[in-house]
Amino acid sequence: MRYGYIGLGNLGGHLAASLLRSGFDVTVNDIDKNLAARHLKAGGKWADTPKALAEKVDCVITCLPSPAISEKVLAQILESLKPGSTWIEMSTLGRDEIQRLAKLAAAKGVRTMEAPVTGGVHLAAQGKITVLAGGETDLFELHKPALQAMGGQLFHMGPLGSAAIIKVITNMLAFIHLVADGEALMLARRGGLDLAQSWAAIKASSGTSFVHETEGQLILNGSYDIAFTMDLALKDLGFAMNFGREFGVPLDLATLTNETFIKGKEAYGGSAQSTQIVKLLEDALTTDLRAPGFPARLE
Repeated sequence: MRYGYIGLGNLGGHLAASLLRSGFDVTVNDIDKNLAARHLKAGGKWADTPKALAEKVDCVITCLPSPAISEKVLAQILESLKPGSTWIEMSTLGRDEIQRLAKLAAAKGVRTMEAPVTGGVHLAAQGKITVLAGGETDLFELHKPALQAMGGQLFHMGPLGSAAIIKVITNMLAFIHLVADGEALMLARRGGLDLAQSWAAIKASSGTSFVHETEGQLILNGSYDIAFTMDLALKDLGFAMNFGREFGVPLDLATLTNETFIKGKEAYGGSAQSTQIVKLLEDALTTDLRAPGFPARLE
């Protein structure tokens, strides 16, 4: 099986590297060829365009920053991808978007799987990120070795569109937890507690969360460097709001969190780190949440 990987940014670069470490035949492409240096050194091949890449492989995997870019790249790969090939989309798309794009691929004889990931860039670097797959069972089994090579835990959620729903749910929870963690840490700070000790106590308590244990460290360091932007957070929260309306579920906490992230974007810009949402509270109270001994980036 020859794989092509398009999109070598913060997340995709690590996922493509994991495929190469596991011995897969991988051709890569990105608008910035410099991002491919480590992949070429590890035995990967380069293609100058998505169309050229698709000519050389049996399966194209994409990990791109927006649905619009995913659609643009798909159009290019469908010009040369052979009938019977597979497109695996690892970007976070809405359910309706992935199903619509899959129909475009099917018209060219190309089958589609979705495989968004969750857990953070640092886990992608370790090959331990969680993969959420959606698509037909036989297609999942065909590409299961590659999906396992890129991640730790792998979940087949059901037919195409299923993974899009669960990915939005997990991200919605993460953003709610992030806002809540900032409030919790600020209570500790204004209550005169040692923040490092407070972080450790929360981690050991019933109130802990994955976000507290990971992104909480970057907040206390002051780097906020999670490699995920306000714009991306708002995109995912928008998907959650749409599902809430469609499924008739009132999303009170998610709605408040979405409003908070809109304020965060207004204050710091769409390209600011999503963890900087906590800075809204820091700035409002002119009280920082710094503590010694925490990393600037997660390893």
